[in-house]
Amino acid sequence: MAALTVLTKSLGYHCAKRSKISTFSQNFPSHNSRFQTLRTLILEPSLSESVKLNRLSDYNSGIVEVNLDRPEAKNAIGKDMLSGLRHAFEAIDRDSSARVVMISSSVPKVFCAGADLKERKKMTAAEVHSFVNYLRSTFSLIEELQIPTIAVIEGAALGGGLEMALSCDLRICGENALLGLPETGLAIIPGAGGTQRLPRLVGKSIAKDIIFTGRRIGGKDAMSMGLVNYCVPAGEAHPKALEIAREINQKGPIAIRMAKRAINEGIEREMVSALDLEEECYEQTLNTKDRLEGLAAFAEKRKPIYTGE
Repeated sequence: MAALTVLTKSLGYHCAKRSKISTFSQNFPSHNSRFQTLRTLILEPSLSESVKLNRLSDYNSGIVEVNLDRPEAKNAIGKDMLSGLRHAFEAIDRDSSARVVMISSSVPKVFCAGADLKERKKMTAAEVHSFVNYLRSTFSLIEELQIPTIAVIEGAALGGGLEMALSCDLRICGENALLGLPETGLAIIPGAGGTQRLPRLVGKSIAKDIIFTGRRIGGKDAMSMGLVNYCVPAGEAHPKALEIAREINQKGPIAIRMAKRAINEGIEREMVSALDLEEECYEQTLNTKDRLEGLAAFAEKRKPIYTGE
């Protein structure tokens, strides 16, 4: 394969949207980072060397990949990585061209090992509280993105690593995946959304079993209980995730955003109110150029070209 050009684009850092966490984030160091794949991409600067933000281009334009790269700590989330994650997702939230997000790892056999316990040991109780609040807020930001998010899990996704995956819309894992929330073994509980998102996904009883025991779930079992959407042979999670991302990327961007809103918000409402929300979201797709393009492409027996207008 011919070498592909890597384009670099600068992106200014902006303050966090929520003032209660801005002070915490400003204390983190800032670094530039480099990352190259076989696909042409646009690389964004990051606040952390352990988080890379890659905007794919050419036929993958619209797909954004957040890559975790802290091999010496198995992608454990410390202050530096958390700052990088926050910066990356705030950048995506501001980017109107982004249509799908993939969260992946460049570290073999690990997605994310959870919190950096070596760093945690040196924190005061107040510092731990502030850190966990910021982590929870960052995962909520992932969940609240208007566009679909996909967690690409190869190997371990434990504690905060699984909580990050739970904040995504879809989860794709390899058969070698190990997922779990082991916090009760450290005399604490999952504090970044695990006690709330897991039961909403797999049911209250199964969630209690996983959290009370702290046991690890293999890839196939995770799929059977609905914890992940797809389980593929080890090493094939990324290609599968890219395949799904491309399928989503071909659909109408406004329709995808409205579908996500209708599902996420509607599931928390009673049926009458939820159907009103569906109507509201449907109306947002009516007066769009993309809707007319979809009808024209169908009539002309060709693939539609959607612009998000």
